[in-house]
Parts: sequence; C-alpha cells; structure tokens
Amino acid sequence: MSRTFTREETRRLAAILAETAQTEVMPRFRNLPDGAVRGKTSPRDLVTDADEAAERLIAARLSRLYPGAVLIGEEASARNPALLNMLVDADLAFLIDPIDGTRNYVAGLPLFGMMIAACHRGDVIAGVIYDPLNRDGALAVRGEGAWIEYENGRQAALAVASPAPPEDMDGLIATGNLPEPLRSTVNGNLSRLASTASLRCAAHEYRTLAAGHCHVALYNQLTAWDHAAGWLLHREAGGYSAHFDGSPYKPTHRTGGLLYAPDAGSWQAARRALMGDGMESAET
Repeated sequence: MSRTFTREETRRLAAILAETAQTEVMPRFRNLPDGAVRGKTSPRDLVTDADEAAERLIAARLSRLYPGAVLIGEEASARNPALLNMLVDADLAFLIDPIDGTRNYVAGLPLFGMMIAACHRGDVIAGVIYDPLNRDGALAVRGEGAWIEYENGRQAALAVASPAPPEDMDGLIATGNLPEPLRSTVNGNLSRLASTASLRCAAHEYRTLAAGHCHVALYNQLTAWDHAAGWLLHREAGGYSAHFDGSPYKPTHRTGGLLYAPDAGSWQAARRALMGDGMESAET
C-alpha cells in the first residue's frame, strides 16, 4: 500500500468535522423548520437540510486540503450512485457520512455522529467518528492504533473488550435488513447473548464497540460511508471482523454482512450462537 495517512492528517479530518458540527449540524438540532426533512428510499431513510449543508462544507474543506481526491458523500451518492465505483481505483478517496443516525437527529435524540474515512485504492487507511454533542473524536490510522481525542486535548487509547463466551457477550445487533430466513434465525437466537440492543446509529455503535463497552456487532446493509471508518476503528482497537462467510471486508463490498467480535475465536462463537451451524464459513 503506497498511500499512507498520518496522525496529524487524521486530526485535520476531525477538525473539519468539528467545524461542520458547530456551524451546520448543531444549530439545526431540534430546530429543523417545516420542509427540512425528506424521505429517500423509504420512510426510515431520511435526509435533512443539515445533512446536505454539512456534506457540502466537509467536501469543500477536503477539496481544499486534497485537490483531486475523490469525494464520496452519502447524499451525493444518493443522487449519483456511480460515485461509489470510483473507490476501487482512486489514489485517495474520502467517504463522508455528514450525519449518521439521521432518524435520531430528526427525533431530537442526542445520539448521532459524523464520519470520514480516507481510502487508498479501496483500502481504508484512516477514519474519524466525531460526536457533535460531546465534541470529541474517535480516530484510527491503519497500522498505528485507535484513540479518542477529547475537546480539551486529552487522548486515550481505544481497546476492544476481552473475549467472552456468548452468554457473557453484549451485542449491538441490527437485524432489520437481514434476508429471510436468516433474519428469523438471528432474532430467535438473540437470547443466547447476555444482552442486545440497537442505537440506530452506527457511529456510536462503532465507538462503543472499539472502546470495549460491548463485544459483538452485526450489520447487513453495507453502505460504505456507514462502516469504513468504524471498521478501521475496531480493527486498530484490536478487534476482529469478517463477512458472515468469514471473508475479509473492504469498503468496496456492498453485500455479505459484517460481524464484529474481540478476536477470531469469539467471532466464531458469536457466529455459531447467532446464526447456527447451517452457514458455511470460509477459512480465516
């Protein structure tokens, strides 16, 4: 991999998200006028004026720092799905999720985040997940670890939870987009874990996972901007993840689901507990 990303560059990504949160996201929180919320593909898939304004500002700042970089934002991709095809060959591309957890944002729930992932030829090389309310960022650089930076400048390393048997695992499990019969299988097996929940916000779920406050996460809908930064955060915090068949994830993949755990052994145990033994697993 020829293109790398430094910690200082990654901090600049966090600074862009912090500026955007202050100017575009938080002033509109619990203050959206009539007509500022619209549906996209379904009544649960929302976009707001805040999403669109935030994405424009983030893109402008990234273009200034990295002229020629490919910018793939959630809202721009909704208008032009072909943008995602540029991820494979781009020397430098940025995946932008201006507000993750838009349904929570619209509902006035203080549980949403902002994400940027830097990619080189389809590989994630850096990622930031920013919390606009607490004004801190979870950052990761490929090969250099993951950490959280607080508003006062304090830093703390991130580390996933210790391995545990399924009956002691806490999980963040989203089953709504699983196909049948897998959806019914997983829903029927949730009680095999100690607890399960969904925050309706991948940004905070990934931060919770990478900080060691839960063991397992499961997703099926693999929109790249929702997962690339969090995947790297979890990996650099020491965790293990793979598609449901055991194959490795890349942000260019749009199917196959994702399962996260502290290590390969607990990944296998969680997969058996949630999905049973009927799915063939690739060697990992």
